[in-house]
Amino acid sequence: MSSYIFMDESGDLGFDFTKKKTSHYFVVTFLFAKDKKKLNKLVRKIFRNFSKTEIKNHHGTLHAFKEKPVTRMRLLNLLSEQDVYILTVRMNKKNVYTKLQDEKHVLYNYVVNILLDRMIRKKLVPQNKPVHFVASKRETNKFLNENFATYLKEQSKTNHKLDINIEIKTPSEEKGLQIVDSLAWSFFRKYEHEDESYADIVKGKVVEENGLFT
Repeated sequence: MSSYIFMDESGDLGFDFTKKKTSHYFVVTFLFAKDKKKLNKLVRKIFRNFSKTEIKNHHGTLHAFKEKPVTRMRLLNLLSEQDVYILTVRMNKKNVYTKLQDEKHVLYNYVVNILLDRMIRKKLVPQNKPVHFVASKRETNKFLNENFATYLKEQSKTNHKLDINIEIKTPSEEKGLQIVDSLAWSFFRKYEHEDESYADIVKGKVVEENGLFT
């Protein structure tokens, strides 16, 4: 039976802090699940509570940023009852080396790989079963997407002798990505806006929560 790692991020990789919309933190979050069917059911359960107008406006996809607080909290509460693990890493952008600031794609790959490495070292990833790593699509550039997938796959093979299937999909294609979007948003909210109310709901499922360039 396959295992799944769903990944998303929150914040931006801009470094011009004179701009109001530039975030101070960049957060990457993983959601590990042995059964993605249960995650799919969870999302469908959220939609069953929507009115016909709400369903129409959502176009089949949940987006944490746009949701009402009651919807976010319901989703996180339902997730807290599932057999899942959550890992998250926050990057303090103000302390990132200048060279890395100029290589945003290298920096992105580096941060994601650090979290994946920690996940494998904690022995959360089964060694003898297929593992599907599903990242939320952030780039339209095919080359950059392929570079990201190749980099993660090679790092896992070289450092851990682990063959991971890397996929880049949209939240409409994978419901698990809609859930990890809410998680990434919740942890970003915790650090960027000092609001722990959402992240606290799932704290019992968090096995890794650390900082980079702190």
